[in-house]
Amino acid sequence: MGVSVSIMDQSSPKYQQVWDLREAMLRTPLGLSLKNEDLSRDNINTVFIAELDEKVVGCVLMEPKNAETVQLRAMAVYNEQQGKGVGRLLVQALEQHAARSGYKKIILHARKVVLGFYKSMDYQQVGEEFVEVGIPHYHMEKALNLDSVD
Repeated sequence: MGVSVSIMDQSSPKYQQVWDLREAMLRTPLGLSLKNEDLSRDNINTVFIAELDEKVVGCVLMEPKNAETVQLRAMAVYNEQQGKGVGRLLVQALEQHAARSGYKKIILHARKVVLGFYKSMDYQQVGEEFVEVGIPHYHMEKALNLDSVD
């Protein structure tokens, strides 16, 4: 596939590529902009990026919620890379990092249109549909198997 996944520091010049990706895939289609949002949470998040030919084509953020739980957030993959395993690689990297860091559970807010993707990765839907950023979402979670950490 040629895609590599790594952890990126927010001070990296590549952070602008992450911002551009999130803006293009997560906000612009909804008529929103990251320019109008408080992104201070990004500073406490671990940022995972997928790169192809030195260009960021996917990202996901991991935010600590408490000693046992992290939240998977801001998952985005450019359209031309969707369906090619990029999102799966990002989620797997986040899960492995979370487990190695001692976390026991991952939570997330899945847009309704990607519910099947997360279910295919063994995330469980919890509760009813709710609206976030103007569109339907579901709360999902997954217990981490700490015994299977590399």
